Amino acid sequence: MAEKLAPEKRHSFVHNGQTVFEWDQTLDEVNIYINLPPNVHSKQFYCKIQSKHVEVGIKGNPPYLNHELTCPVKTDSSFWTLEDDVMHITLTKRDKGQTWASPMVGQGQLDPYSTDQEQKRLMLQRFQEENPGFDFSQAQFTGNCPDPRTFMGGIGSG
Repeated sequence: MAEKLAPEKRHSFVHNGQTVFEWDQTLDEVNIYINLPPNVHSKQFYCKIQSKHVEVGIKGNPPYLNHELTCPVKTDSSFWTLEDDVMHITLTKRDKGQTWASPMVGQGQLDPYSTDQEQKRLMLQRFQEENPGFDFSQAQFTGNCPDPRTFMGGIGSG
């Protein structure tokens, strides 16, 4: 049932008509997807993840991305991989359940409606995680959605 509450689609950050990156999030993680340029050996790419900063590029060139993160991450459980010409960066949220409007400050910020939709989806994920026998995929909120981090005593460590 949890897969019903997984991100339905990725958000795209497009600049000058080009997709810079795509991203999605869960209660625990923010995932960034970057299409890699052709004809560059995989060993040339790098990604440096710090608690509030990410840098991505090709060795010997200026960074492709070099930005502050919207929120802090746990560096010991954040990582990156390359597969099928896509760099996948997995950032583990320091504050589980926090709704990110964008992975990077000033880059691809979601509009208020989309941010609210993300918060509602994360809240339902939290309910699903805490009540595994129930299906919350069709649940709806009326009015403002509570913050998944703090609602009813906050997220358990379980």
